Amino acid sequence: MTEELDLLGQDSDGDSEEVVLTPAELIDRLEQEENLRRAKKGDLKVSIHQMEMERIRFVLSSYLRCRLMKIEKFFPHVLEKEKTRPEGEPSSLSPEEFAFAQEYMVNTENYLKNVALKHMPPNLQKVDLLRAVPKPDLDSYVFLRVKERQENILVEPETDEQRDYVIDLEEGSQHLIRYKTIAPLVASGAVQLI
Repeated sequence: MTEELDLLGQDSDGDSEEVVLTPAELIDRLEQEENLRRAKKGDLKVSIHQMEMERIRFVLSSYLRCRLMKIEKFFPHVLEKEKTRPEGEPSSLSPEEFAFAQEYMVNTENYLKNVALKHMPPNLQKVDLLRAVPKPDLDSYVFLRVKERQENILVEPETDEQRDYVIDLEEGSQHLIRYKTIAPLVASGAVQLI
């Protein structure tokens, strides 16, 4: 899995302009479904429906836990990316995640000051967290599924002996490729990380 945050949250609507339900809203709607209320208590449909809601909750919790771990691991870079984001571009963090990242940065800075930096000589009492915390490894390889056909994707060589080459990505195909190569396609929704 790539260390870059897949923060756009690709939905199944593709290019639909309709507002998509958030996972929490989806769970609420599943719980309030009229068919569920009309079913008998011991009905198999009710049990299956409840199991599916629990499965969705588990997957959602796992996904959010993974995002928070990435935010904790790369917090200065995540916040810097948000600061440099163009005005019209959608945020890759939810408001809660952004607040979490800011609070995590403040708490980390305070901890460093109180535990270590105050005991250091004055010229060493500042730390640049952007330089101190490692950046996400965008050269890591990821599995992806192509949602829209893409032509002439330039793949950079891994070694100096190799040359650049161009590939075409057919719709529905799956590939293992360096994240840096396909990052713009992930952002546009043309490919989906799997």
